[in-house]
Amino acid sequence: MTLENNNYAQYHLVQEMMDTVQTVERFDAHSADFVAESVRRTGAVMFAGEGSSRIMPAKNARRKALQLGLKVNFQNEGSRQAMEYDLSGYTVLLDSNSGRTKEVLALATLLKQQGHTEAYSLSANPDTPLEKACVKGHVLCCGWEQAVAATKSVVEQALFCESVVWNLAGKDMSAALKALPAKLSEALTMSIPSEVTEWAKGAHTIYFAGMNDGVAEELTLKTNEITRRKSDFLEGTYAVHGIEEVMQQGDIVFVVNPIKAEIDKFKSVFDGAGVHVVAIDTAPTPFERTIVVPDAGELQAYVNLCAGWNVLVEIAMSDSINLDKPQRARKVGNEM
Repeated sequence: MTLENNNYAQYHLVQEMMDTVQTVERFDAHSADFVAESVRRTGAVMFAGEGSSRIMPAKNARRKALQLGLKVNFQNEGSRQAMEYDLSGYTVLLDSNSGRTKEVLALATLLKQQGHTEAYSLSANPDTPLEKACVKGHVLCCGWEQAVAATKSVVEQALFCESVVWNLAGKDMSAALKALPAKLSEALTMSIPSEVTEWAKGAHTIYFAGMNDGVAEELTLKTNEITRRKSDFLEGTYAVHGIEEVMQQGDIVFVVNPIKAEIDKFKSVFDGAGVHVVAIDTAPTPFERTIVVPDAGELQAYVNLCAGWNVLVEIAMSDSINLDKPQRARKVGNEM
């Protein structure tokens, strides 16, 4: 996709996807230091929110914390389920772009009633009901999005959550952050093979397989919102543990950052099921097609996400879908 072609540029969704590059350029790696200081006091953090405000931001941060061996209890949960837990010993970061999401507000209100002193908000709007219910809040610099599907805000939220991990681990990510915008731009604008688009359009279900870091799962959600097609997320090796029984010939599986030790198994299972397999990776793979993306090292998740967006836009554009006007989905899924 490209803003140089008005067929793409006319949509807020595409504009906001491309705005991700500038959002990352402006990101302050110390903006979440106040949350990190809280986590040092509590030793535990609960990332709570709904949909895109939680899936990648929370799960990516948790994976990074575990990879780095941090001795911190990192958890994430939907707000209603989190209300069942004793969070008195946790730092709680409540994510809601609008700052008005009903479930997140309910959790924030409960914590305030309980006298919780370590609850913080993250949203794209200032002076929201959520921020007022928390001890302190941070407002994203990306601004409020016009498209229903959240995009650039997801990346900024994820960087905010991950920067908590960087702070706790004492990692300087300035060099990697500086190099990231150019790689995101390349992933967003690279050409997507036409056969990949056609395979996706001909599929009964579009599957995404990948690690439980929120990337493949977030792309699964965006598939519904952007392409109006059925999708399913296959975590880790779930893709080769029975789902092939119900896959239909002609379905497509996008494997994000394939687990190298599992590639042969994936290939044999998918070949037998008669489905198309497309990898998103930094180097060619043995699968039917590979969308080769720039290598961003420890920040690879963001490049993979942007490449996936690019694919989804191409599918939707090929179907002449109005990217900004879904028939049923709402900007705020459940507003207070």
